[in-house]
Amino acid sequence: MIRRIVCAAALFGWIGTGSSAAPDEAVTTFTLQNGMDVVVVEDHRAPVVQHMVWYRAGSSDEPKGQSGVAHFLEHLLFKATDTLEAGELSATVAANGGRDNAFTSYDYTAYYQRIAADRLELMMRMEADRMRNIRLTETDIVTERDVILEERNQRTDNNPRALFGEQLNAAQYLNHRYGVPIIGWRHEMEELDMDDALSFYSTYYAPNNAILVVTGDVYPDQVRALAEQYYGVIPANPELPERYRAQEPPQTAERRLIFRDARVAQPYVHRSYLAPERDAGDQEEAAALFLLAKLLGGGTTSYLTNKLQFETQTAVYSGAFYNGVALDETSFGLIVVPAEGVSLQQAEDALDQAVAGFIAEGVDQEKLERIKLQLRASEIYARDNVDGIGNRYGRALTSGLTIEDVQQWPDIVQAVTGEEIIAAARDLFQPERSVTGWLMRDEEKTQ
Repeated sequence: MIRRIVCAAALFGWIGTGSSAAPDEAVTTFTLQNGMDVVVVEDHRAPVVQHMVWYRAGSSDEPKGQSGVAHFLEHLLFKATDTLEAGELSATVAANGGRDNAFTSYDYTAYYQRIAADRLELMMRMEADRMRNIRLTETDIVTERDVILEERNQRTDNNPRALFGEQLNAAQYLNHRYGVPIIGWRHEMEELDMDDALSFYSTYYAPNNAILVVTGDVYPDQVRALAEQYYGVIPANPELPERYRAQEPPQTAERRLIFRDARVAQPYVHRSYLAPERDAGDQEEAAALFLLAKLLGGGTTSYLTNKLQFETQTAVYSGAFYNGVALDETSFGLIVVPAEGVSLQQAEDALDQAVAGFIAEGVDQEKLERIKLQLRASEIYARDNVDGIGNRYGRALTSGLTIEDVQQWPDIVQAVTGEEIIAAARDLFQPERSVTGWLMRDEEKTQ
């Protein structure tokens, strides 16, 4: 089961967030009487459908002291319901030649099945059942709590890079829940119980807090009829709380941290800046930051690669990363892995010089046009990815964007100028909004 969505890149498993809506996607939207939003994206080239239910509830919506409960509940929804035995939903999907999974992030939790188009009704019936009819036992609670604790062992506690990233993220956010790990802090995960899970479930798992996204070989009228039959009969939650988030205060002091661990295979420097997110009707600055990450550290032809890996040979890897799809302020990251014999301080100094050089020199127009051309090509290839299409719309809608924002994003990106990218860089790279972390072995010196 996919337990969470995280940003990654090359050495660190980072993924980009720039896939865009294909210009001729057939998108239909409507809302059921109980408040459930529905998005249908037609693609009749193969008899396959992806059925997804997205909840506007992720780890950042958890009550204080219950970190990890959103992810914990995701696990528990594969247990028994009024009509299904524990594990029966996934077994039924597999028996029908499909696959299913779920994932939790800061702003959403999603459940999906990818299956033959003529099995869509079966998927809706089962997914609607667990929207309100989950039946948990104390054994379920104990078993799945042990599972998520072991998951934390494997993915975080046994991985110095993950522990380092967790600490750096916590330092970046002074007040917002984005500073709390999606999987949760261990001491709070150990205390999660039945009441915690059912409280989160009864509050947020309701049709008026959900988005149904169906992509593939389907027709809107067909989806509407099935959605009304299975989801439309579920009552809305009239007490659904407003999605309130504690916001960041002005950040007025740059922060630094050193994380030491004997298991570190490769020390490196990670700099993070608080950055604006994509907002509904206002995506221009985010588009400039998206292209800034591509130009500055988005691959083997990027500015940082050229300066740090080829010209000065101070690094064996460098990168820049920006994830703009978020409900609240997000982050922009820079990473430098020093070459043999180069200290972390020297690597950080080289990074600072390279960033200053990029701003002083301005954007290479030829490279900018090449990146834009590559993005246009990716839009065409994106039409072949039913999974990616559903994810693109689901992530956007649960993060405060609209269908129009998703569809306008490619044109907004194409319209960004070099001057706008440099202006965004100047606004972004403010020391007081940054956290600089060094990951190192126990025995290493800081200089």
